[in-house]
Amino acid sequence: MTGGTKVISVAITGAAGQIGYSLIPMLLQREVFGRGVKVRLKLLEIPQSVSNLKGLVMELEDSGFGTIDSIEVGSDPNVIFQDIDWAILVGAVARHPGMERKDLLETNARIFYEQGRALDQVAKKNVKVLVVGNPANTNCLITLRNAPSIPVGNFFALTRLDQNRAQFQLANKAGRHLDEVKNVIVWGNHSTTQVPDFTQATIGGEGVEAFIDRDWLEGEFFQSVAERGGAVLKARKRSSALSAAWAITDCVEDLIRPNGVFSAGMYTRGNRFGWDEDLVFSMPLRSVERDGKLVQEVVDMGEFDPFIAEKIRASEEELVEERKAVFEYLK
Repeated sequence: MTGGTKVISVAITGAAGQIGYSLIPMLLQREVFGRGVKVRLKLLEIPQSVSNLKGLVMELEDSGFGTIDSIEVGSDPNVIFQDIDWAILVGAVARHPGMERKDLLETNARIFYEQGRALDQVAKKNVKVLVVGNPANTNCLITLRNAPSIPVGNFFALTRLDQNRAQFQLANKAGRHLDEVKNVIVWGNHSTTQVPDFTQATIGGEGVEAFIDRDWLEGEFFQSVAERGGAVLKARKRSSALSAAWAITDCVEDLIRPNGVFSAGMYTRGNRFGWDEDLVFSMPLRSVERDGKLVQEVVDMGEFDPFIAEKIRASEEELVEERKAVFEYLK
């Protein structure tokens, strides 16, 4: 608190990148962390990009955001992560056209290994960690496994972007407004094996299949959601930035206040679905108050449709293979 005002420390990695450029103003303008809350921004970049980061800071200063308490920049996670309340881990080597997913895994594993260790050493023990940099699920697994002093329930991988993409595709196909589409759940990996579960979704309170043909849902819908990131990359020659930033702010709000059911990757230890218990897997979550604290619980959505169950198994298998590829970075 500063003069009675609540202040929280938020670290953002890769802050000078495209996502950071969109994300930081959104976080501040939307007052994502609560009305009247001041944000102590702690921005991390690789050494050669710190000068770019200073330019961003100048723009933030010139914009006059009243929600900023202070801004710190640097390239050492052991400094930037000191006593933080939130870590939004955006920084990662971006996917380029023609780049294989295994290349992303090998390149980014060390980044999240080192950041996990830094979080373990210097962050608050109740820090919330949202992993955005791809491959987000496995990067999140690496991070939490290297931060054993922080509860595993405080780590999340971003799949809210996939949820947002799926909601738009359903609304667009049905010719309905986006806010009429509810209960869109994304299971599994943030990859082309992700499972946007249309069987749980509703449009105007009715099941999606009352408006949309099942063949389209199993075919074009699945494909368009799974490949949307690649389509954006092909069109822009760069990865999604604006939509990713918006999804991050959506997810932070989901984690901070009860907003209904949302999708995010969480650690599978103790899961009731029979999945491998050492993965980060997207599933339906709800933020609820328990013993005076807001926690995230997995929502029971009932039995899996056979088509959805088969797709979930494929996504689980992919995550197991990704874990094998980064085994040396898991404690």
